[in-house]
Amino acid sequence: MQVSYKNTGGGEDVPTGHDGSISTGHANSSKDMLKRLETMVLMGMELPLSAIRSQIASGIQILVHLGRLRDCSRKVLRVDEIDGIKDGEIQLHSIYRFVESKGGNLEGKVTGTWEKTGILQNVEKLREAGLS
Repeated sequence: MQVSYKNTGGGEDVPTGHDGSISTGHANSSKDMLKRLETMVLMGMELPLSAIRSQIASGIQILVHLGRLRDCSRKVLRVDEIDGIKDGEIQLHSIYRFVESKGGNLEGKVTGTWEKTGILQNVEKLREAGLS
């Protein structure tokens, strides 16, 4: 299922306290997606980059990066958490990444596993919802 930017309220509901928003974007990595978001906002508004980054960091918690592999399959390649701003840059904290198996399988399909690379840092909302 693909949810378009327009279907999420045009992004207006993301940083205003409406939990549960989801959207898609097209980029080569999570970091690249953040840069694209900055560029899109700069094209439509005259705001300082620091204010844009602050809004992005407060409005988005998790980035899930899907990619196309050499066998033309698509897989979740990374799950990253936005971990605030440091030295003016949005910080990403890796939680999972796809690790390709050497050689794949007999049919030429890319195989692999998801490796846990970190621990979710911002768990307050999960705890408030009764999840642990």
